[in-house]
Amino acid sequence: MASLSDTLTNLSRMRAAGAASDVPDRLHDLTGFAPDPGNLRARLHVPTDLRPGAALVVALHGCTQNAAVYDHGTGWSTLADGEGFAVLFPEQRRANNANLCFNWFEDADITRIGGEAESIVAMIDAAVAAHAIDPARVFVTGLSAGGAMTAVLLATWPERFAAGAIIGGLPYGTAIGVRAALERMRGQPATAPRAIASSARIPRVAIWHGTADPTVVVANSDALVDQWRTVHALPVEPTERSGDANWSRRAWLDASGRPLVEEWRIAGMGHGVPVDGHSGIGAAGPFMLDVGLSSTLEIARGWGLTDAAARPATAPAASPTRPAAKLERMTPAPTPASGVQATIEKALRTAGLLR
Repeated sequence: MASLSDTLTNLSRMRAAGAASDVPDRLHDLTGFAPDPGNLRARLHVPTDLRPGAALVVALHGCTQNAAVYDHGTGWSTLADGEGFAVLFPEQRRANNANLCFNWFEDADITRIGGEAESIVAMIDAAVAAHAIDPARVFVTGLSAGGAMTAVLLATWPERFAAGAIIGGLPYGTAIGVRAALERMRGQPATAPRAIASSARIPRVAIWHGTADPTVVVANSDALVDQWRTVHALPVEPTERSGDANWSRRAWLDASGRPLVEEWRIAGMGHGVPVDGHSGIGAAGPFMLDVGLSSTLEIARGWGLTDAAARPATAPAASPTRPAAKLERMTPAPTPASGVQATIEKALRTAGLLR
């Protein structure tokens, strides 16, 4: 388990390294959506030749990022131009979170109604109506806090999404409050996750994580797999495994061979989105890590949005992963901060975890 001091150091580095920089902004504002209890901004990319019945990808940036930076790094709008789907980028406002993190650990923002999750669904409704999107072909993905908010959306509005991909994220409903969020990021297990909303439609879920992630440790990937495998009533052992020296993949398939839950682990990768500098999709940068594998292309392929680029050659996969950590709920104690606690809370405010 990562130490508290190491986690705080990594959060401070995120603020320095991930600050929004000048990148091409290919997005335009989507206005007029309602309700917006989470007070979020909506950015959108629509190809010029978008046809009725196209798909919509919802992409959620990480802390310290904005929508344009996340799009530039992941390359979602570039891929959308070639494949004919639209991309919606919800964007956090600094008034909501000092470090532009989606508030995946705030009770008001992770319920179905009344917070950031409801705002994002309202954006989706507006985009679907404005551009004749197929509501059965809506997908969601995100990094870090955006990955955790992806899990929130899949859990609270499951009927609205065909599938989701969580990158460097955390399970739904295992942290309420700052201290609990920090413990989950470090890998301390939780025991009382919130129940995922019941629905006739359960979205497919892909989970991506670096084995050397010091900010959101890889134990969270275990917990996410366990959470969604349980929702889909799948066995412990995966249906198939694949991989090579740099990555491994486990998948739990349905009777038709379609993955319901899959996990991608990138060997030696830290905290960020896996990109491939030779793919023409996305660009390396802060938290956009060139590992020779484009998560954007692989995720889009898994969703049936593209056939572009060949998947890396597969080989017998890595050894079985240890069982997912047991989940526990922890809430902050309402005591005045002093001494070491004051130092910790200052670091948390700097990292955007404390308002």
